[in-house]
Amino acid sequence: MYEHGMIAPVVALVIWSLIMLVWLYATRIPAMSKAKVKPGDATKAQMEALPVANVANNYNHLMEQPTLFYALCFALHLLDQANDINIGLAWLYVVIRIVHSLVQATVNVIMVRFLIFILGSLVLMALAFHAAIAVDMVDVSWMH
Repeated sequence: MYEHGMIAPVVALVIWSLIMLVWLYATRIPAMSKAKVKPGDATKAQMEALPVANVANNYNHLMEQPTLFYALCFALHLLDQANDINIGLAWLYVVIRIVHSLVQATVNVIMVRFLIFILGSLVLMALAFHAAIAVDMVDVSWMH
């Protein structure tokens, strides 16, 4: 799992995003049909009223913060910082995003989802801090 550095977690999160896209259409199309909502005529309110709105919202969320994750993974990989700590953090972020998706798309308990999001954000901050160290934006010489 670690032999592909920072790239494997990126691919895994892309695959998860595509799974959520399939889940979105597999649930949205039947829901629209049942509600007699036509794709070209649907208002935003009609789409949000569908019982599958949480899946759609989650797919949109996977297009937001994870873009920072992708950039950081590629940066760390190119900076030769694909070490066990960064790879482990990247995989942890992927797992956290999958759990976030599952919570949002199913039970959608806001406080639970928020705590999961905060945890993922902290992991992302750690990756950003490691990238900042690698490009000498942060002086850590005092740690030695």
